[in-house]
Amino acid sequence: MTGAPKLAVIAAMTEARVIGRKNRLPWHLPEDLKRFKSLTMGHPIIMGRKTFESIGKALPGRRNIVVTSTRISAAGVQAAASLETALAMCPVEEGTRFVIGGARLFAEALPLADRLYITLIHADLEGDVVFPPFELEKSYRVVEKSEGRSAGAEALPYTFLTADRV
Repeated sequence: MTGAPKLAVIAAMTEARVIGRKNRLPWHLPEDLKRFKSLTMGHPIIMGRKTFESIGKALPGRRNIVVTSTRISAAGVQAAASLETALAMCPVEEGTRFVIGGARLFAEALPLADRLYITLIHADLEGDVVFPPFELEKSYRVVEKSEGRSAGAEALPYTFLTADRV
């Protein structure tokens, strides 16, 4: 891909595609949070209502758009009725638009995304929300890959992947 992606999906998941448990992340991975912040800072982020509720506030330094059918009144947050509306609210000139969750919004965004930023956590963790099925090798080309182990108490092994649509 040449230039910045127009739409990116950014997600952390286990190898079983677990992304959440009881409306929270089932892990603490400081390295992933740092990567998330550095990639999304200054860019519009689009999330579902439950993801917003799990975060609890607008993330600073980013335009926060929540896709919801219910009314939202939170400082620093704009509401959109659909992903399509959210994308129209932040034109490409604003930079890469990031879809940050949850599962339903990921499912809608995957066919449209030209880049994926995935943190793959190599641990068997329980969860009640999973990332939608997708075939990384079929639709995307991995352009960057790095492995590490969390400095946190859990010492979780992980892989950062960046993949562009082919």
